Amino acid sequence: MAEGKIINLMKYSIHDGPGIRTTVFFKGCPLSCLWCHNPESQCLGQELMYWPERCIGCGQCLEICPHGAVTVIAGKLAYRRDQCQACGACCKVCHAGVRELAAKTMSVREVMAAIEKDLIFYDESGGGVTFSGGEAFMQPVFLLELLKECRKKEIHTTLETCGYVNHELLHRMSAWVDLFLYDVKLMDSQKHQSVTGVSNELILANLRWLAEHHPQVIVRVPIIPGINDDQETLQQLGEFVASLQRITELHLLSYHKAGSDKYQRLGRTYQLPDLQSPDNERMGQIKGQLERFGLKVKIGG
Repeated sequence: MAEGKIINLMKYSIHDGPGIRTTVFFKGCPLSCLWCHNPESQCLGQELMYWPERCIGCGQCLEICPHGAVTVIAGKLAYRRDQCQACGACCKVCHAGVRELAAKTMSVREVMAAIEKDLIFYDESGGGVTFSGGEAFMQPVFLLELLKECRKKEIHTTLETCGYVNHELLHRMSAWVDLFLYDVKLMDSQKHQSVTGVSNELILANLRWLAEHHPQVIVRVPIIPGINDDQETLQQLGEFVASLQRITELHLLSYHKAGSDKYQRLGRTYQLPDLQSPDNERMGQIKGQLERFGLKVKIGG
């Protein structure tokens, strides 16, 4: 059975598709959105998250680290991220939770065992499993085996995707997905590249294909103040989604900075420290504007 890197497995989720769900967060993403609230999911490789304020100074990490990533400066333990290989040796001996690996390697069997524990909740609520990330398509072999296992056991599957995926891979795997939650950030390709790191041409082309060939697709738009909430962008977005075959539902996700502290834990800098979440009134205004295109618009997942 295939193995994959999972950053989290969240039970009893009600925001990632219909009913009560288990959401499986894959590691790895081709985008690097400035507002990403799961930065630990961006890099496909293993990473180490660091909470120096938890340190009790026991020194066990200093003794066990094989790469010289732990040292002593001015009488205190210090972490040298440039030397760290994210091997996890220090995590195993630290009882204070100072360091933690960002992902866990799991087999298809292990993930399915966790999913199947909640079958009764899926059956009663019309729920199932949602594969999210990061971007689940970054681990295609692992994802496909999980989708096939879910199909065998009649578990409803939802796939949340940024859409930046090879055409052939999307076409081949779409038959195993019951529902797509498809993220659209911006319509302007250059601006999209400036805030996510990639053009949106492939993303929009894949969405057009899904709209013609898959029966269940919901477009999701993160509302990021000052980036994609202006009148022109919303007009372009409404026109585009309304032009898609069979897609009538659009979900608006309000920006939040709940994951901003993770950047510090990963040794990175959060690029939008002063950005505030849009208030309920503003989200309502955006909802009303997009509803004029004949779309069913919902605030939240």
